[in-house]
Amino acid sequence: MSSIRRPSPALVIAIVALFSSLSGTAVAAGVVPMAKKALFAQNAGKLKGKTLAQVAAMPGPSTSAAPLVSSTATPFALAPSEEKEFIVQCPAGRKAVSGGYTTANLVLGLDTRPSADGAGWAVYLVNLSDSQPAAGAVQAVCLK
Repeated sequence: MSSIRRPSPALVIAIVALFSSLSGTAVAAGVVPMAKKALFAQNAGKLKGKTLAQVAAMPGPSTSAAPLVSSTATPFALAPSEEKEFIVQCPAGRKAVSGGYTTANLVLGLDTRPSADGAGWAVYLVNLSDSQPAAGAVQAVCLK
């Protein structure tokens, strides 16, 4: 006569998950303590009965951060098969947080990083063409 084996812990967890998913979201919301916060959007508390026009006139992140962010660019030129580092400097009092390059030519960027003093962005570029020169712009995004 064979005996009934005890279920494995994985099977028990799978059965509990199955029944809780079949019971619907109402039970799941009661089980999860953080679900009560989802009933009231935290940003909705900041509106305090304002009209649509008043909400639309409120400054958003893009308008309030705009004076802090700027971008600057410097042109570059590479002879055929030339490789070189180019650095674009941010305006005085600003630090570079990102950068890159744009070009319509066959150019490979091997390295992109902040300059040593943090006030500019360095890009190491290689012209992959053996016969055509390359030109473009090196850019930096700067924060106040």
